Amino acid sequence: MKLPRRKFLHLAACAAALPAFSRVAVAQTYPTRPVKLVVGFAPGGGNDIVARLIAQWLSERLGQPFLVENRPGAGTNIATEAVVRAQPDGYTLLFVAPSSAINATLYEKLSFNFIRDIVPVASLIRLPNVMEVNLSVPVKTVPEFIAYAKADRSKINMASPGVGTSVHLSGELFKMMAGVDMLHVPYRGTAPALTDLLGGQVQVMFGTMTGSIEYIRTGTLRALAVTTATRAEALPYVPTVAEFVPGYEASTWYGIGAPKNTPTETIDKLNKEINAGLADSKMKAQLADLGGTALAGSPAEFGRIIADETEKWAKVVKFAGIKPQ
Repeated sequence: MKLPRRKFLHLAACAAALPAFSRVAVAQTYPTRPVKLVVGFAPGGGNDIVARLIAQWLSERLGQPFLVENRPGAGTNIATEAVVRAQPDGYTLLFVAPSSAINATLYEKLSFNFIRDIVPVASLIRLPNVMEVNLSVPVKTVPEFIAYAKADRSKINMASPGVGTSVHLSGELFKMMAGVDMLHVPYRGTAPALTDLLGGQVQVMFGTMTGSIEYIRTGTLRALAVTTATRAEALPYVPTVAEFVPGYEASTWYGIGAPKNTPTETIDKLNKEINAGLADSKMKAQLADLGGTALAGSPAEFGRIIADETEKWAKVVKFAGIKPQ
């Protein structure tokens, strides 16, 4: 049956408008059911706390539960793989950390390509690591530490919560740029690493701010420097490593990602609500209590952070010859 020209044009216009209308409808209605935020770390750590803070904020703002699901293992690769395989509908999200950038080089065979298979949604927070020593180590500054380490390489054991963590790589970057040698001693988590650092079994760690700050404030560990390019608000009297090793910068950062092909409208909606949370005074205070600063930005800006960190840590992994445990 041949349609009249006017009716044909009307139907064609309506058909052309359908994709745009459905995209708008998706953006307006999302989410209509609970959303899962997959975290590649065990409950209780600073990363898990940040994930739960943003999940609570999104639940309150968007009227549906955002549920944290902890899937630790394989340096966060188990969590990433689960999200890569999920439906790209905005109902399965990934908590992104520096391990996502490090693992691209650390692991020779992965079932995914992070930059290709995970789309950035929003950055959340940046935290410095802290170059800290046991009180028995006879140094109070970074130059003194470098001289001490070069005088007798057997004196320095460097702790970390595991091979390939940002704590480990921060130390390896320091070794590379300062020209010192330290024996890396990996532990199964931050708590046992700190226990041995406090006890003197190891001498130095480039620990996370969240795990270390109370020990530094009470004087049971000595902070030599923070690893970010600028001094940390939580420890303003502590210099940066870069003040003594020009160009040095390392930090822990967290964000949110989603499976590729997740609707752009959904990503933009999440980004907008997350940035609103990062601007909220209560949320900012909570993040400051963890020793970090809010890291608001667009999906594209978060994508650039991931790409830059992937390139940066690839050089350190290759230089140090690091292999996964």
